[in-house]
Amino acid sequence: MTRCCLTGRLTLTHEAERGLRAGDLGAVVQAHSADAVEVESVTAAGQTEALLTLHAADLRAVRDDDLLAVRRAPRIGAA
Repeated sequence: MTRCCLTGRLTLTHEAERGLRAGDLGAVVQAHSADAVEVESVTAAGQTEALLTLHAADLRAVRDDDLLAVRRAPRIGAA
């Protein structure tokens, strides 16, 4: 993905930390370099689920034919 595409809403291309999966939606909150951005993923209720630094290879632009789905977020650190 080129630098110009590392803005706005993006979709993960594969599994990531904190239980995020390919297809999960995120929003860029800060650009660190031409290849690395800080991405926030939120729950359907608007609570931050994860804030991760990801690389261009981890992301793709949201497309017009993408659908959103809802699933329960994993409980990180739950016993």
